[in-house]
This record gives sequence, structure tokens and C-alpha cells, in this order.
Amino acid sequence: MFEAAGELEPLVNLLFLIGTGAVAWHGIKFRDEDGNAEWVHLLFGCIAAVFFFGVLFQDVLGVVNVF
Repeated sequence: MFEAAGELEPLVNLLFLIGTGAVAWHGIKFRDEDGNAEWVHLLFGCIAAVFFFGVLFQDVLGVVNVF
């Protein structure tokens, strides 16, 4: 993801995965007092999940090669 990071790229990828994973988990699992999901939390949770899985499969695991 961050080729300019050089030898620190695995660390940057790990920090990015931790951050986006936390946002995705919170956004998707969040419920209000009545037990209803709010659409904004679901939206940003899903966006974070897309970035999480994109970096995981592309940069960390090397399963997907886009270019």
C-alpha cells in the first residue's frame, strides 16, 4: 500500500489493518439504545471493511494482483 515506506511497509500495513479493522468492527456492530443500526455507522463500517480486505488480500497476503 505504501511503497514509499520502504522497509517499514509491513508495519504501516499492520497499523492500517488495525485501524480500519477497528472502524469496520465498530461501524458494523454498533446499535443504539433501541437495538437499531444507524445507517451512517453501517456505511462507514462497510467502507472501512472494503479497505481492510483490499489491503489484506493485496498487500499483506499477495492473493490479488491488480496491476
